[in-house]
Amino acid sequence: MKLYFSRNPNPRLAVAVARYLNAELEFEFASPRAPGQADRYRSLNPNLLLPVLECSGKPLWEADAIACRLSRDARSDFWRTGDEEPEMIRWVSWGKENFVRACDIVHFERGTKQRYKIGPVDPVKVSEGLNQFHEAAEILDAELSTRAWLVGDTISFADFRMATILPFNDAALLPIGDYPFLYRWYQQLEGMEAWSNPFQGLSAPELPPIAAAFP
Repeated sequence: MKLYFSRNPNPRLAVAVARYLNAELEFEFASPRAPGQADRYRSLNPNLLLPVLECSGKPLWEADAIACRLSRDARSDFWRTGDEEPEMIRWVSWGKENFVRACDIVHFERGTKQRYKIGPVDPVKVSEGLNQFHEAAEILDAELSTRAWLVGDTISFADFRMATILPFNDAALLPIGDYPFLYRWYQQLEGMEAWSNPFQGLSAPELPPIAAAFP
């Protein structure tokens, strides 16, 4: 199997999952939307987005699906099954629609737009994203005040998915320190090599630097 990836949030998530699970696969840095690259990757993912897992049968795209496949291959409970699976899916779904989305709104303005020079920071969007962040962070902080991880007593994919944008907080500057239990939870993730440094040993060009100041 081969995982096509980049350093952007969802591909990074897939690489971190593969590294956490010690998945036996190849890693290949890719840029499907770069000039002249579309024809090569369209058969793998018609959306021309990453990550993509090339495996026997039909290629698999979308980070959550790839995490499920790799966890099953590893026979790991990282992707929960049985009685805890609905709880895990609840947090994956809620996270993507609330916490992750809020983080991404802010990161897009302060990070993505500045890296790729696609326009000035929109302070209205930043304010909207921060308001949504605080609403979701309050809920997470309360939940995490009673346990170390989102599902059961051990880490699951729900934790990785919820934290998708936080490795880019040097750009987004989200105030996670205002929420002690959320902060403690994320420090646990940062203490894991697979999460904090998933590209170790891989050929993966760095993201463009951010030079602009922003509100």
